[in-house]
Amino acid sequence: MPPPILRPARAEDIPGIERLLTAESLPLSPMADFLAGFVVLEQAGEVVGAAGIELYGEAGFLRSVVVTSLLRGTGQADRLVLAALDYAKQNGARRVYLFTMNAGNFFARHGFQAVKMDDFELPVRETWQYAALSRMPEMAKLLTPMRMELS
Repeated sequence: MPPPILRPARAEDIPGIERLLTAESLPLSPMADFLAGFVVLEQAGEVVGAAGIELYGEAGFLRSVVVTSLLRGTGQADRLVLAALDYAKQNGARRVYLFTMNAGNFFARHGFQAVKMDDFELPVRETWQYAALSRMPEMAKLLTPMRMELS
């Protein structure tokens, strides 16, 4: 089978992205308002990976990084993250934040460093995920907040 094609997400990709997120027990936060910052991997007509950036001025929030289990270890998640970070840079972001449960080492390879939730800039605190975790401190304790400076 040919390698997946990396491309900007379209509205019709949302159900496929949501299926991938659900399969990995990742949150289904609203996407439509930030779809311009999403990229997907498509293979044989199916969405097999996704990542998105929400932009808040000079800050971005990386979310929904997911690949189908068959693509793990193939570098496809790296392609998604690099494309999302490139989108952030091209659109004026200087810093990018995220939350992760189990992928801290993966994101650290891309330059992210662990921070505290209090280190998130005010605009990024308006993300759906930050607001939800602020109301659920038990869940927030299970996640690692991270930030990277874009060059």
